[in-house]
Amino acid sequence: MKRPISLLTFAGAAVAGAPALAADLNVTVEVPKLTVAEYHKPYVAIWIENAADSTAAGTLAVWYDADSKEDHGTKWLKDMRQWWRKAGREMSFPADGVTGATRAPGPQTVVFGGSKGALKALKPGQYNLVVEAAREVGGHEAVRVPFTWGKPGKATAKGATELGAVTVSVK
Repeated sequence: MKRPISLLTFAGAAVAGAPALAADLNVTVEVPKLTVAEYHKPYVAIWIENAADSTAAGTLAVWYDADSKEDHGTKWLKDMRQWWRKAGREMSFPADGVTGATRAPGPQTVVFGGSKGALKALKPGQYNLVVEAAREVGGHEAVRVPFTWGKPGKATAKGATELGAVTVSVK
């Protein structure tokens, strides 16, 4: 005789068979040391955009001179033009959990937890991590790295001047 399957057993099996949502997004951004007469650390915006239509899905980090006297650091945020048009101009600064200081040359690794900030409401699917850098008396560059939220994986893209390698790892 077959035993009837209870609703609780069926629900537990369905949850066990469902893919687990990614917990963390690990990002490494290489800030190159440029050999120029006047070097300034770049302002950097890191955000996620929907792969289908390039709309902003959320800002993860903005590195700028937040300690500038009379808040002059925010004046230059609009130089990160793509991020500014898509998400930045609607934000207030300093933004809790997003704002950080500019970073020195070298690899900069940041871990974003999936239960916080912009990742909390992110649905599984295809996205681009965008890292945009602008430097005083320097250039501007944006690097896009495609990734799948909800599926473990790693992807890398490389900038040409203002950014080096950008690596995204979904864990």
